[in-house]
Amino acid sequence: MDALKTIAADSVKAEIPQFRIGDTVKVSVNIREGQRERIQMFEGTVIAKRGSGVAETFTVRRVSYGVGIERVFPIHSPNVRKVEVVRRGKVRRAKLYYLRDRVGKAAKVKELV
Repeated sequence: MDALKTIAADSVKAEIPQFRIGDTVKVSVNIREGQRERIQMFEGTVIAKRGSGVAETFTVRRVSYGVGIERVFPIHSPNVRKVEVVRRGKVRRAKLYYLRDRVGKAAKVKELV
């Protein structure tokens, strides 16, 4: 068990930005297409965080052309280059799955002042 912990400790990133549920974040993801690599931005609201240690993930949701898109990102993945907090959200829930049923302004999260 100690060997697993040491391997996991090597994979954990040291610099993780502090973001919470309800925050709007901009995630830089490394995309590999054949031999080429590029960085793609994905901006949206964090609706869930789960796991701990190396297995920690967060779910980001955005609406693009009227269609809701959710992506789950492992925090410690080498493909997740950078996570920037665009704005802070004021929420009282640990999971914001109710935003899936909302449309337009009702799907907005209030900004933390």
